[in-house]
Amino acid sequence: MKRLKFTVIAVVLTTLISCGGGSANQEATADGFTEIQNEFKSKFGDNAYYTDLDIVYDESIGNIINTIVTSEPESLKMAEWSQSQGAWTETSEVSLEIPEGTKATDFMFQLGDEISLTELGGLIEKAKLKLKEEKDLANPTLSIASIIFPDDGDVSNASYSISLNPENGGTTFRFSYSLDGELLDMDY
Repeated sequence: MKRLKFTVIAVVLTTLISCGGGSANQEATADGFTEIQNEFKSKFGDNAYYTDLDIVYDESIGNIINTIVTSEPESLKMAEWSQSQGAWTETSEVSLEIPEGTKATDFMFQLGDEISLTELGGLIEKAKLKLKEEKDLANPTLSIASIIFPDDGDVSNASYSISLNPENGGTTFRFSYSLDGELLDMDY
């Protein structure tokens, strides 16, 4: 009986520990978004290509992630994936059409040095600090963070988009940053 009790306790603790992390529970910081990027690489591989990537924060369930991804860009076949509460679900298949004479990868991005969730998380921290200093908002929270990649494939026009809300609701503050972290626009 003691052995069975110990086994049950060990299984429960292992389950609780394994459910405690993951991208659903990561904070909107550089460190938290680094963990999310690591999960992307674990799920889709280091060489995956993306056309869309959004992280939506919902207070009751945590981060909800949506992306369109492929590991074979020249096939022009991609999959739309969503993650909520730690569970990944493929929601649809996507077929790309590209102009003749171009490569599919010209219209996609990879997560790494140039485009990074770590950078996006750091910019969220920067945007929160700006709201605290300029608008006297004590604890702004993430609404949505996105990587915006232009349809024409011009990476110089790619950007990070961040929407933050005051802790108790109200006006949404929107920030747009270049890939090198320069503030392009702030509105509300």
